[in-house]
Amino acid sequence: MSSPIKALDDVRPPRRKPESLGKIKRAARKLFVERGYHATRPQDIAREAGLGHGTFYLHYPDKRACFLAFVDDAREELDEYLIARRKPGQTLEQMIAMALYAIFEYSESHPGVLNAAMTDEAIIDAEGVAAKPLLQRWGADWAKTLQELVADGRADSGYDAEVVGQAILGAIHQTASEGARSGRNREDVVKNLTRFLVRALAP
Repeated sequence: MSSPIKALDDVRPPRRKPESLGKIKRAARKLFVERGYHATRPQDIAREAGLGHGTFYLHYPDKRACFLAFVDDAREELDEYLIARRKPGQTLEQMIAMALYAIFEYSESHPGVLNAAMTDEAIIDAEGVAAKPLLQRWGADWAKTLQELVADGRADSGYDAEVVGQAILGAIHQTASEGARSGRNREDVVKNLTRFLVRALAP
């Protein structure tokens, strides 16, 4: 008669091997940040992850797909920073200031990630169809936010939300990048850009 324990082991699925996808993602992130998209090859990612070259292709069909996954992860991470600081009923001024602080804090905690993720010319999927760049996607998010503010009477209704959403995101991105490069005081950067955008968008 077989042991009950052995019988249980027989029907239990075998233990899964250590997850290689996480290793691939961490390695890809490191290399995309350090080298950029074009200088990073799938074999480099696999080597950095300590895995065989073929393991890369178990998870991604090509480097572009891996890069797009990296971009999505960066977007989700920054979104978490924004959501954590968002409060119901925030004014336009509070929302813009909150977004700027979130970008600064994320950039400090994840050096180089946003710059790498915004490599627009490299964001093309495996079939050769252009994917939506990260900046454009965030601009679309701002367009939705602006529409909500207009509906609540907190922003001017005379603008095309899609156009202005891209403009807001571009201003925030460029100002945050330049502020970081030049070493400007964070409070001054937030204060000046917030005041400028509020005056432009106020009803």
